[in-house]
Amino acid sequence: MVSIRFEVSSSPPVRYPRSIFFIISNEFSERFNYYGMRTVLALYLTQKLNYDDDTATVIYHIFTSLAYFFPLMGAILADSWLGKFKTILYLSMVYCVGSALIALGAIPPLNLPATSMTVLGLLFIAVGSGGIKPCVSAFGGDQFKIPEQAVQLAKFFSLFYFAINAGSLISTTLTPILREDVHCFNDPDCFSLAFGVPAFLMILSIVVFVCGKAMYTIKKPAGNMVVLVFKCIGNALSTKVKEHDINPRNHWLDYAEAKYGRQIVADIKSLMKILILYIPLPVFWALFDQQGSRWTFQATRMTGEIGAFTIKPDQMQVINPLLILAFIPFFEGLVYPVLEKVGIRTPLQKLSFGGILAGAAFVLSGFVEIALDKTNAIIPAATESQLRIYNGLPCDYHFKSDIPDFNNFTVQTLGTFEAIHVSTESNTTFRFTAETTESFCLKANMSNITGTFYLNPGNAVSYFISQKGNKINLLEYADSTEKDKRGLPKVRILANIKTTKRIMMKNTRLTDVQYNVSLNNVDQLAVSDGEYDLYSDNGTRKIASVKLELGGVYTVILHEVLENEFTLQRHTVTPSNSLHMLWLVPQYVVITAGEVMFSITGLQFSYSQAPESMKSVIQAFWLLTVAIGNMLVVFIAEAKFVQSQSIEFFLFAVLMFLDMAFFMILAMRYKYTEHEENDIETTDIRPLDNSMLEDAPSKLNQDPLEKGLPSVKATYTNEAYRED
Repeated sequence: MVSIRFEVSSSPPVRYPRSIFFIISNEFSERFNYYGMRTVLALYLTQKLNYDDDTATVIYHIFTSLAYFFPLMGAILADSWLGKFKTILYLSMVYCVGSALIALGAIPPLNLPATSMTVLGLLFIAVGSGGIKPCVSAFGGDQFKIPEQAVQLAKFFSLFYFAINAGSLISTTLTPILREDVHCFNDPDCFSLAFGVPAFLMILSIVVFVCGKAMYTIKKPAGNMVVLVFKCIGNALSTKVKEHDINPRNHWLDYAEAKYGRQIVADIKSLMKILILYIPLPVFWALFDQQGSRWTFQATRMTGEIGAFTIKPDQMQVINPLLILAFIPFFEGLVYPVLEKVGIRTPLQKLSFGGILAGAAFVLSGFVEIALDKTNAIIPAATESQLRIYNGLPCDYHFKSDIPDFNNFTVQTLGTFEAIHVSTESNTTFRFTAETTESFCLKANMSNITGTFYLNPGNAVSYFISQKGNKINLLEYADSTEKDKRGLPKVRILANIKTTKRIMMKNTRLTDVQYNVSLNNVDQLAVSDGEYDLYSDNGTRKIASVKLELGGVYTVILHEVLENEFTLQRHTVTPSNSLHMLWLVPQYVVITAGEVMFSITGLQFSYSQAPESMKSVIQAFWLLTVAIGNMLVVFIAEAKFVQSQSIEFFLFAVLMFLDMAFFMILAMRYKYTEHEENDIETTDIRPLDNSMLEDAPSKLNQDPLEKGLPSVKATYTNEAYRED
């Protein structure tokens, strides 16, 4: 009997890198900081720093542009000098300084130069965020041994992009709540907390990141392909100038073959074919990134009440990432098969359709803007003025004046008279007389009034009829019909009261919200919306109630009929926000659908068509299209081609349609490339610069390895990597 025993030996599986936790934590905190800060940035610029909408839009998009320009610098810094670990560490510190500057500048009691600190802070954040963008995911990939841990590497990217989405979604939801629902420093909001929480998380992330240093696999800088491409192009141009006549070549890049090798030159030629298609792409990002600026400003002029819950204007941006998660499987399973049946099959066709959808979204936003115009304040023209007269007495007054078209009018008790368009081109002073015929008022010495209205061209002025002792007063004050930049109600209380000079307003829903109001104050007070009870005697005796709605501008007349008996009348100067924020949902749906078709398809096309050696270069230029797109918004906002916001939206839509027409012409001339691998000897496969997917909708749903996203560091047999 023969006994045979088989022994099978196998090497133990490679342990999952413990260092990944520290890298994931850093990325979560960084994305929380970036998206949280950017969500409330546009409102902070207008509401606290008092920039107008156009200037705030310019600052917002310059910041976004720089944040997508500095990844190029960060990649060069990491791959050529510092390495990924030091680049992440140093630029994260710069990032933290920027976040702290903005948060500290937003604390009113410190009396710091908030404007200067915000601008400087945004610059630091752009350098830090953009600089570490191409490094973090690649540094995470360095922690794995390939090919032994290829499956684990794929799981890392899923976890990595989940952290990005989690940070983005949580911060986009939370920071508007911290901004509006928390009240600090006697303000109806708390921007300092909305900026401070993300800044604290970013500081904490550095501590966590450094704690993992002993576990990291840290690779030395190995040279940057972007730099190599520019060197090769520079060499080709300079050599062509010298050898054009004596040694002509078929293509201008062929002049660099002697120094950089045939393969690199061929790869750069393939790269150039793709980059020509990139020329129209910035226009899409010009539209897409206005979700955080122009579309947020739209939301501030709308109402967000849904039962007991109120949507904040900046929370509307949450719709985009939520829809992305739903749209990716929906498009893969239903939309793309349907489009294939109607002839839209190739990546460039899908990308074109995505751009058209972005234009359609701005057509929708233009129509929403037209509807919003009907609720806007009526601003006096340069040669006109507005006149309002409020009557705080219990008698009607009949006016006679020399105001054109308003020679005779009556202001009823606790009522108002409005002349919205008074021509002041040739005259700004108008005489008047006012009398009452009611016996009660005559007995109470409420006699006739004679005087002059003084109107200022391009402005509004109001007068309040009240009684002080035995004398009738006509209080004059400059008026403002414009809505509050925060979308809050604005109110002025005019009172004919003998017993008190101040009252307290208490919000019936938000018990901690109350305001001490000086009566007959010329200033308008911005308050939280809701129902208010009015109290006198230091807040102990309720005298009246009034409802103030979002976006409304109100004048409230309070009259003491008898001792401790009051009558209140609310007058609306500018109507409240009547259009609901849910009307913005269609444009968000359409532009998100466009993003899925444009961004995912564009990335997949670029990576599939780019040579293996050029994948990191493609990333750099893809991010540059985002930077250029944001600068396009800056140019249009600064140029002020049109005064109407709705026309500007339609202008962007037309620009997008023309841009896609140009792109289709380029796409029809493009020939798809099948890259051969025979010329390449791969020596080290590692993921490089996958950060471009941080802002791409495919980050949670597709395995980067299956998409061919990791770049290949290749050694070419034909002197491809020969340096100067």
